[in-house]
Amino acid sequence: MTLNPRFYRLTEWHRRIDDALRRERRRRSSDPFRLLRLKSLKLAIRKRLASLSRQPALAL
Repeated sequence: MTLNPRFYRLTEWHRRIDDALRRERRRRSSDPFRLLRLKSLKLAIRKRLASLSRQPALAL
C-alpha cells in the first residue's frame, strides 16, 4: 500500500502545527490569537485528512 503524497504532507503539517502549539503554550507570555489561529489550522487539516481517508483508493 502506498501512502498518498497529499495525505503524507497533511500529516506532517498537522504534526508541525501541534509542535508549534506546544511551544506557544510553554511560553510565558503566549499569544492567545496565535493559539487560536494554530488551533483552527489544526482543525482544518484534521477535517481534510478525514475527508481524504474516506475517499476510496484509486485503482492504477
